[in-house]
Amino acid sequence: MDRVRLRSIPKLLNLSFSGTPSNVGPWYDMYLSARDPIVFNYNPFIALNPDPKPEYNCQVIRATNLVVSSLKFLNSLKNDFLRPDIYYVNPKWGQNKIFRHFLRILPPSVSWYGAYMMNSYPLDMSQYRSLFNSTRIPNLNKDTLFTSEFARHLLVMRNGHFYVFEVLDPFGNILHPSEILAHLTQIIHDADRLPALELSYLTTEDRNTWATVRQLLVQKGNEENLKKIDSAVFCLCLDDASPQDEIELSHCMLHGYGFNRWFDKSFSLIITSDGAAGVNFEHSWGDGVAVLRFINEVYRDSTEHPAVVPNSSPALFVTSCDKLEFKLGHTITSAISAARVKFEEKREKIVFKAFRYNNFGKKFVVSQKMSPDAVFQLACQMSAYRQYGKFVPSYEACSTAAFKHGRTETIRPTSLHTKKCANAFIDERGKHSIEEMRNIIDECSKYHRRLQLEATLGQGFDRHLFALKYLIQVKGGSLPDFYNDPAYKNINHIIISTSTLSTPAVNYGGFGPVVPDGFGVGYNVFDTWIGTNISSYLEEDLDEFLRCLECSLNDIFDVLEGRALTSY
Repeated sequence: MDRVRLRSIPKLLNLSFSGTPSNVGPWYDMYLSARDPIVFNYNPFIALNPDPKPEYNCQVIRATNLVVSSLKFLNSLKNDFLRPDIYYVNPKWGQNKIFRHFLRILPPSVSWYGAYMMNSYPLDMSQYRSLFNSTRIPNLNKDTLFTSEFARHLLVMRNGHFYVFEVLDPFGNILHPSEILAHLTQIIHDADRLPALELSYLTTEDRNTWATVRQLLVQKGNEENLKKIDSAVFCLCLDDASPQDEIELSHCMLHGYGFNRWFDKSFSLIITSDGAAGVNFEHSWGDGVAVLRFINEVYRDSTEHPAVVPNSSPALFVTSCDKLEFKLGHTITSAISAARVKFEEKREKIVFKAFRYNNFGKKFVVSQKMSPDAVFQLACQMSAYRQYGKFVPSYEACSTAAFKHGRTETIRPTSLHTKKCANAFIDERGKHSIEEMRNIIDECSKYHRRLQLEATLGQGFDRHLFALKYLIQVKGGSLPDFYNDPAYKNINHIIISTSTLSTPAVNYGGFGPVVPDGFGVGYNVFDTWIGTNISSYLEEDLDEFLRCLECSLNDIFDVLEGRALTSY
């Protein structure tokens, strides 16, 4: 871990490890007041690349290494040794040790100006406070976020059973890796001889239903066990499954079989029986920026400095793990059964499809002096027009971490420019010269980059409209007709919801569609190819969208290569 002190830029980073920032209340309210189940609807996943050394992908070996590296990250965070998130206009400064040392030695009152002189801008890191020891607690009408400052135990799930053991001592020292290895081995052996425990299905329920059943659990005498779950450093899920391909792994990471996850935890680290790893995270406390930073550092540390090796022996003498035993009863078991039925119905409906386009990638698009992200987003717009004969509401996530307590803004890829381009490729096919078509694509790229910049700088319109609506409701006023206008409701029925990841640690990511007739599009434009992982509840529609996406990318490629478009 890079040990540059956060104190260098305290005012901008605004780090504090207790409480919720008062000025982000409306955003928390939006998430925490939602009553839909968080699995499928809110929790996304990120799948890690395998350890580059195949022998390290044994389940308990990889789990131990990832746990130790996660605890290193936690200690760096608590002790202010985590390198600040900084946006470098010139990326070379991010690797410059002299520059980082220069920032560290500057007095806090002027450190920001030192970064500004180098065209570097610190980003907000307040979300990191909720990464560890945190859980979303279900309550009627509005949930709460809970964070424990002092808990030192890890929650481990296997076959639906819950185990906890302390991984840190009072001074923050990490339990010896051989002891962690021994505990995990012990847990697997113990849980595999027991019938599955299905209590965790309750976390897949409607939030009001789950809140009611949780109160029954407390009344039955399970409060201390629930506190141990809620306060645990994080949740480690050791799955007894070996997904055979990316599709199976996507299902595993997004929802699994339901009973070996506690979806309310801030994040769960999932390790399959063949060592595939990923993170499923609850979304109300933070966004992908914090989780991705965590994954990057943990992946790098666990692969470059593994705590245990394949021939490592577990410690011979360790205390037994604390297995959490629950008192249920007929009402609670009935609620679990009902939750399982609803979960299974949803699990059977959701479909994932992987798509790989090999004709070009980032290097080719950059060589054309265009934005790779803009080109992919344009392809999605053209695909929707091909499929539906109209343009549909679309969403691209954008971080606003440049602002204090910043979360996200919406980039709206559907525009007059993408409409003009889709019309030229589809309705007016063959009527424009190659040079004209290229210029139309270039206009789309420039406009999309403008939209990205505006969103990053807080000049998107979605969050402003959200804030105005919130203020009106808080003051008891009546909503203007604008918010009930069919056009406003339509643009917020997001058919194409997109998000991208780009890091050596990540294989791919994914999430569920945000509306029943929509697509959840996780994508990455690599150097020489484009990869997508798309979810939907409508398999035939998804197949058609992917067919149209390939056609659209082929059209764009032909034009950029100077080839005439083929006829339909």
